[in-house]
This record gives sequence, C-alpha cells and structure tokens, in this order.
Amino acid sequence: MLTKLVLRPYSLSFTIFSPHRFFPSKPHILSLFSTSTSTQNLTLTLAQTVSYGPSLHKGTRPSPQYVPQSPLKEEEAEEEEESVIDEDGFTRVFDIAALRVPSKDCFPLENRLRGHLLNWPRIRNIARVPGDELEEGFSKLMGEKREIMDGEDETSLDSLNRRIYGKAEGDGERLSPVLYREKLVKTFDSRGFANFRNLAKMSRPKRKKRKEEQEGFEGKKERRKNDFVMVEVVENGEEGEDLSGLLGNEFKGRKWRGSTRLLLLDEQYADKGVEEMPEAIKAVLKENSGQSMASTFELVRCKLTLFYNYWQMNEILEALLPNGTIVPSAFETVGHIAHLNLRDEHLPYKKLIAKVVLDKNKPKIQTVVNKIDAIQNDYRTMQLEVLAGNCSLVTTVVENGFRFHVDLATVYWNSRLATERQRLLNCFMRNDVVCDVFTGVGPIAISAAKKVKRVYANDLNPFAVEYLERNSVLNKLERKIEVFNMDGRRFINAVFTSQKAQSITQVVMNLPNDAAEYLDAFRGIFRKKPKDREYTLPMIHVYGFSKARDPEFDFHERISIALSEAAVDVKMHRVRLVAPGKWMLCASFILPESVAFAKTTINL
Repeated sequence: MLTKLVLRPYSLSFTIFSPHRFFPSKPHILSLFSTSTSTQNLTLTLAQTVSYGPSLHKGTRPSPQYVPQSPLKEEEAEEEEESVIDEDGFTRVFDIAALRVPSKDCFPLENRLRGHLLNWPRIRNIARVPGDELEEGFSKLMGEKREIMDGEDETSLDSLNRRIYGKAEGDGERLSPVLYREKLVKTFDSRGFANFRNLAKMSRPKRKKRKEEQEGFEGKKERRKNDFVMVEVVENGEEGEDLSGLLGNEFKGRKWRGSTRLLLLDEQYADKGVEEMPEAIKAVLKENSGQSMASTFELVRCKLTLFYNYWQMNEILEALLPNGTIVPSAFETVGHIAHLNLRDEHLPYKKLIAKVVLDKNKPKIQTVVNKIDAIQNDYRTMQLEVLAGNCSLVTTVVENGFRFHVDLATVYWNSRLATERQRLLNCFMRNDVVCDVFTGVGPIAISAAKKVKRVYANDLNPFAVEYLERNSVLNKLERKIEVFNMDGRRFINAVFTSQKAQSITQVVMNLPNDAAEYLDAFRGIFRKKPKDREYTLPMIHVYGFSKARDPEFDFHERISIALSEAAVDVKMHRVRLVAPGKWMLCASFILPESVAFAKTTINL
C-alpha cells in the first residue's frame, strides 16, 4: 500500500518549467525532452557525471497522464505557446530507503545517524506520516483499545467512542464548549437566559474571527499546492485490523503503530537490505528488535518525488536552453520588477527566460522586463519591454530605511548603486549642506536630508522632479529639501551666485556618462564675490566611466581638462565594473580656489 506524505522545506525554493508540449516549432528545444536513443544516452552520461545530490539528469520521469485542455483561439494559443511551460516535464522520482521510527525517538536518532541520512538541499531528513499524528490522550486510549481486543475490558472502548462523538459526560471529562452550550440551552428557560445574557454568545466565534480562520484555511490549502517534495512510503508489513472507520481511510488494512516519523537515508542505501546497511543503522535496528510492535524500528522503501518548484532557476534554464548557451544567472531587482539585460543569443527565448524568472521569484517579483536599447535620451530613461507578469512599471523601492516611488518608464533607477550611495552618505556630517545636481527621484537627496542641515536637489527630468517631491513627502523630509527643475549648468550657476553658496559644503554629481563635462560650470563661480572674506569651498563628488587601462589616471585627466586646472588633488574610488573593461569611478576633491575665483567663465 502507498502512503503519501508531503515534506516541508527549511526555506522557500525558486520555480522552474519545461516546454516539450508548447514549442512544436522549436526542434532544438524538443530534442531536450525527446525519448530518442541519443537523448537517453546523453542523459545516462550526464547522470554518471553527477555523483551526488538531486539532478534533472538523474531519477526517472513519471508516466505522462492525459489532461484535457479547453480549446484556445489562435491568438491565445500563440501567446500560450510562448509563455507557458510544462511543469510536469521537470518531475523526477528517486528511489530511497528510510527508517520508520516512533516520533519520540526521532530527534535522538537523527543526531546519531546524521552521517547516514539524506543530505539534499532544501529537503528535510525527517518526514511526517499523515494520520499518525494524534493527541497524547488518544494515543493512550489506543493502547487501551489494544487490550480490549484481547477481551479484558470493554469500558475503555465505550469511553473512546463516546468521546469521539462528544458524549463524554460521566467519563470524568469536560464537555466541549459547543456541547456545554447546548446543555445549558436545554437547562435554562427564558428567565434563565435573562440572568445569563452572554449564554447565547458562548462558544460562538465572532464573524471576523470566523472569516480569519476561513482565510487561514485557504492559505494553508494554497501553500500545499506549492509544496515541491513528496514521499511515497511502500509498506510491506502484514495487514492488520481495519482502522479506517476510526482513523481515516489512510489506515485501511493497517496496524496501528502510534505516532511515527521517517528518517530518510542516504541515496547510496536505496537498493540495500538490512545486512548491507552500515553498522550504525544495523545497531539501531538490533537494539529495538525485541521491543513491542508499537515501538519497533523498521526499514521501508520510499519514492521521493521532486516537482517543478524544487529545481532552481539555473537548473531549469540549463535544461531549456540549447546546449552551449550561457545561462542568465543574475538580474537587477527594482521593487516588484526584475530587470534583465539579455544577450542577443537569449532574445529568441526571452519569454521563456522571463517566465522562469517570474515563477522562481514569486511573490516578490511580479513583473519581468528587458532593456531593449541603450540609454540615449537626455532624461536617462531606459527603453524597457515587459516580458512576463503584469505591465505596471510603477513600483516602490525600500533602500536604507527610506521608501521611493519609481516609474521605470519615465525615470532612472539603479539598485546596484545602493552600497555606493550609503558610502557617500557616510561622508556627510550633521552641519553639511548638500547640493545634488542630478538627483533623479532623490535616493541621495532624501537619505542625506535625514542627516544633514539642508539639501538642494535638481534634475532636468520633470517626471523625476515630480517623484522627488512625492518621495520627500512620503519620507516626511519635504521641509529640508528644496527642489529645482533646471539644466545642470544653470542650476550650479543659480545656486552658487545666490546667498545659498556660502553654506554649501557638499556637491554630488551622479551622472556618470556626462558629469565630468559639467565641471566647467564651477570655473569663476565666486569671481564676483569679495576676496577679503573667508569662503568654505565645497567638496565635489563627481562620477564617471572609464575604459582605459588606468581608469583613475584617465578620469583625473578629464577632470583637470574640464576645470582648466592641472593641480587638482583628487581622491579616486572604484565603484563597480559595469562591463568588461569599463569601470565606474567616483572622484572626490575640494574645489580649488584658483578655479572658483577664475576670471574666465563659461557661456551658459
């Protein structure tokens, strides 16, 4: 007889799929799941190379079952063909062995046999047997029932039956709340109800509580659909009395063994008998061989089934994509959006890749997009194509404890710069006044406003300015941020020629592609101010890209040319490698006095 049980993992896993039914026009994908001799030989060869652990190249696939599908229209069928994956194609069945032991002895044995247990990722070594879990009181009564079968006493069986059906009065046990209420209803008359006004509400759950319990049950039911591991226990023992009426259909023809657990053994012991087991396992079986049937340990054969949800994203894509194709392994996360940068070789399978990414990262990821063109416009917005999920590009990002509303269709955001933004914020002091020239939606400006005295934030993109104001209010920092919507050079000239220039101590220019070209706006910025007064020259943090062999020297040279000043003491910091041979750098330097008071200026 087969007993099905579900193993719950220690942690959530990613999701996976396979396309042997949905891609008839792609023969190279069909070949991955065909039953030809060459494919079987390839699978056997790959299975031999995988020495340990679960793999799509190991185990067996269950026999396919016909599932009737409703007819689709031609357009719907084409869309279904591109985005839907056959999850049953990734089901693998493995034969393993297990020790079935009483639940009270489970954890001590786990520590004792830890080196001989199944050590597969995301699979627990202990499995529960459904139906074996009963309360302690019922377990004792089941022991009494076993004595009744020998003809000693029938009162215990009568007591058990009465308690199962709620008729425990006279057995020394309290009635359940529902039965107690019904008893009071029959006892009191109308005058009695007047004295006990809360009697009608006794044991009756509130509507809100009842609704929460119903939602919780549905949630549990939904979670069971997402289970990705199942064990089938093959029981070879002798058939016993029929306990199906007492414990459920799962116990039909089975002997009662009490509350038990399964200790899944290592895969190398799957086909071995008791005599071939290691000495530690044989010692455990020998120690308990003389005990009663309820506590006897036994070696059982199991079938471990891994479903689509078990396999990770890279394992699924490796099976789906043609041989030799680089498997996409990383993407940027912006709120609920996964941002891919697919290569040209991935574009024919972009819908398939996006569906895998979406399934393996639910519910955190709800939309998968791909950048279809380089950033070329003045607003630095990306051209994105929605590949899977909902079409909303408006999301909320949480960074360093702050919340930002972002619309990737109209503004720019890069989550990979979160560490660099935090490093920059650590350079600011409490009395600083920050000038953010290219602020975007305000990741630096808003975070700095929490720490510094004042922030002047500017951006050319009107949509970014709108989101900047919205995010300032969202984080309750609108009083410390003054927002501008101007060109970078005009903003620098407007701020530093006003009274605000005396208090500005930090300037951030985070526009790596063009920021160095805007440095000429600082030349002669203090030329009209009297030189007999003392001025605090600001610290400038400018970002840029470099493909040179010595990126620091190359970026330093570009800064010197833009400022028309050779002697500039610059501190360089490598932010990250954005592409092979292309570095993103941050140069920090105090604005030289010779540049700030220069007579020659730029033409705005």
